[in-house]
Amino acid sequence: MSSMFRSLQEPNYRKWFSGALVSNTGTWMQRTAQDWLVLTQLTDEDAAALGICMALQLGPQLVLFPFAGSIADKFPRRKLLLLTQILMGTMGLVLFVLTVTGAIHLWHVYVLALALGIVATVDAPARQAFVSELVGDALVTNAVSLNSASFNSARMIGPAVAGVLTAAAGASTVFLISGLAFAGTVGMLLWLDPGRLHAPPARRSEGGRGLLGGFSYLRTRPDIVIVLAVIFVVSTFGINFNIYTATMARVEFDRDAEAFGLLNSVLAVGSLAGALIAAKREQPRLRIVFFAAGGFGLACGIAGVMPGYWSFAAALMLIGFSSITMLTSANAYVQTTIPPAVRGRVMSIYMAVVMGGAPLGAPFAGWVADMLGPRAALGVGAASGVAGMLVGAVWMLGAKHLRVQRATRPRRLIHFTYDGHP
Repeated sequence: MSSMFRSLQEPNYRKWFSGALVSNTGTWMQRTAQDWLVLTQLTDEDAAALGICMALQLGPQLVLFPFAGSIADKFPRRKLLLLTQILMGTMGLVLFVLTVTGAIHLWHVYVLALALGIVATVDAPARQAFVSELVGDALVTNAVSLNSASFNSARMIGPAVAGVLTAAAGASTVFLISGLAFAGTVGMLLWLDPGRLHAPPARRSEGGRGLLGGFSYLRTRPDIVIVLAVIFVVSTFGINFNIYTATMARVEFDRDAEAFGLLNSVLAVGSLAGALIAAKREQPRLRIVFFAAGGFGLACGIAGVMPGYWSFAAALMLIGFSSITMLTSANAYVQTTIPPAVRGRVMSIYMAVVMGGAPLGAPFAGWVADMLGPRAALGVGAASGVAGMLVGAVWMLGAKHLRVQRATRPRRLIHFTYDGHP
């Protein structure tokens, strides 16, 4: 089997991959239909409302992530994921009922977005840490990249299908399909072979204990802290894709739901390419994270000046490629360099950084799009990428100085060992 797909040699991972593809497709269908519903039916093209919806969905990461990480380390992750997937599918069905009966209001979407955010906060670190149980530490980098490929394949398929269905049959049909799609992951989780899972027997007795165990561990890992800083800046102020695509499609180019869905799919084409290239790498490198952040800023700047719908769509592929390269490399680096005992807690911090900045970034991006236009919002994204690259570049110079010191000082005086291959 090609080195790009080597994790699929594991039977459990093959099952997980296929189930996740189905449920991720449903998730992207729901997001696309929900965003279009908020923008065109529940408000008068109010991008700020779209940003509030996104903030409510991602905001719980900022408050609940220490509890979520502790739960992911304490309880069996397979059973935990069964519960979260069932709850997330149920919320899609609730949206279907409210929409098909005509009872849907903006506050319903807000409440369901918040509820989904709470469940997803628990789901995310458990899902991230569960990857190593499926394939073992040796294949984590490849499996993380293939997860991104699955996610972005779904993002390529889901929005396009949702756009066509929303235009032809209404958002309610999309919500029904998305709710039922979670049965894919539930079925695969039930089908996994427990005897082939790679859970270390001692993972709950090692490392730091309690809610703050992840923070205690990060005090010894300045390399991971700088990765989190870069990811926070870019994800908060740059990765607001639904606002970019929705407002550019509707406001700048005066297009319909189908064209909006197509933009999300085009964005996913670039993301899928980035994920597959990342799957070939044997080892994640920090310099890729930092350079990809700069590439993201450049891509947002290019997209912001594109004059037409199709040229903007082409630029979105660059945004997708650079953003997923950055996120996949960061995710794989963090997962492969932390011990299993604190993996759930550290990954909960990682997910909080990736997604928890939305309460700040999404409403701000929506406000900028409303006040100054969608192109200005893309300009903010461009600035975030450049800032992230500069933060990483400055740290790399400092890390190089540390390596010189290591060569001239006794080992006992060195508190930080850097092996990230920048």
